[in-house]
Amino acid sequence: MTIFTRDIETGLRSLQLGEAPVIVHASLKSFGNVNGSAASVVDALLRVFSSVMAPAFTYKTMITPPVGPEDNGIVYGSGQDLNLMAEFFIPSMPVDRLIGMVPETLRQHPLAKRSDHPIQSFAGIRAEPFLAAQTMHDPLAPLHALAMSGGWVLLLGVNHTVNTSIHYAEKMAGRKTFIRWALTPKGVVECPAFPGCSAGFDAAAPALENYTRRVRIGDTLIQAVSVRAVFNAVVPMFRRDPLALLCNDESCERCGEIRKQVRKG
Repeated sequence: MTIFTRDIETGLRSLQLGEAPVIVHASLKSFGNVNGSAASVVDALLRVFSSVMAPAFTYKTMITPPVGPEDNGIVYGSGQDLNLMAEFFIPSMPVDRLIGMVPETLRQHPLAKRSDHPIQSFAGIRAEPFLAAQTMHDPLAPLHALAMSGGWVLLLGVNHTVNTSIHYAEKMAGRKTFIRWALTPKGVVECPAFPGCSAGFDAAAPALENYTRRVRIGDTLIQAVSVRAVFNAVVPMFRRDPLALLCNDESCERCGEIRKQVRKG
């Protein structure tokens, strides 16, 4: 089955979000055969929504120093080989492959703008007020700005494990964040407020069920939930249970540090 731009546009309009601004997390592969590939998805998004934003993260800028702050969810001195392959952040750097082709295609659009965080940048079209909210000490601030403007999270063929709005809910609830370092043309810079692991985030789905709108485009499940609803549902979850939504991987350094902090009280 071939999916066309008009099919995607029709499906997105059926969510009845109006012209709300959106942040998009997407798996192009989940759509199967899309005529025009990721460009068709981006085109449909721009036809439906007033503003489209996506993560444009660049993990290949990251380096691991030999020493650093304690309780930081990292093994210092362990990244020598990766450090040698690290690249300087520049505005034209491609989005990390883990983030996907749809955000990268959005970044390449002639009308797109990008924030300048060397690890956690965002790209968007007609999204300048949200991008401008980002700072080095508050890298996920675009999500708060989006919530204040009635924005929505769009999950195109993916689940909440990629929902960066849940990371901002962690910040609102006071959950521990981390420090990471990135290579830039001006040297190595410290990047505070780096979030924890998101592998356990889909366990938030039941709490978000009553706020979620869904449609299928071909065989792909599209989910939409307002950013404000994410905050309203998930922040109390973290406050009730400081261990909520952590992953079950015993080797996960960031989740391990959060557990350790909770045990210390």
